[in-house]
Amino acid sequence: MAVPGYEVTERRLRCVLPFEAAPAEVGLLRRTVVKQLSRWGTPVATDEAELLVTELATNVVKHVGEGASATLILEWRGERLRLEVHDKSQVVPSLKTMGCDEECGRGLHLLAALAVDWGTVLTAMGKAVWCEIPISGRHACLRIERAVEALEKYEGVDGGVAPPGRRRDVGLEESAVELIADLLHWTAACGRDPEDILDRAQMHYEAEADAA
Repeated sequence: MAVPGYEVTERRLRCVLPFEAAPAEVGLLRRTVVKQLSRWGTPVATDEAELLVTELATNVVKHVGEGASATLILEWRGERLRLEVHDKSQVVPSLKTMGCDEECGRGLHLLAALAVDWGTVLTAMGKAVWCEIPISGRHACLRIERAVEALEKYEGVDGGVAPPGRRRDVGLEESAVELIADLLHWTAACGRDPEDILDRAQMHYEAEADAA
């Protein structure tokens, strides 16, 4: 059963929550996380954090085994909230082994779409699967800034410069279309599925738009 754990307040806020990998425990763990974030006063999308905690804990139930001991660590690091689940299995998950199906949802595909960064690491006792989400909306602003910078640099490629008199946003829009098309060509040339890349990008966008 999930317990209140303990909290250390220094330069970072950290909370450790041991739990048992069982379907009934996932809901309890999720509610505990919501209370902890409220106690910290983190300006983070609670729904997003709940969903990620659910995926991380459910993956332990499904791929490590029901009843297994695990631990969730919450850590507020600057402008990011880190969610880290430790278990005693050293089998490293992948998007293939923990893919999309009706039983476990979108698994790590959803994790990759919602988080700004994520990964797995082997530990002395097993492994940890972690992800980080932005504390504020600054992440979305940075994405827009990077997009404008990339499009401005791209305008001079393959006739991407808007003719004199054309509105600035129209020129950037045409550059965006050309850039996306070129990225899809690159994706296909690397042996990847362009539609899968578009779907993943759409998932990133929708998750961040909902969190805004």
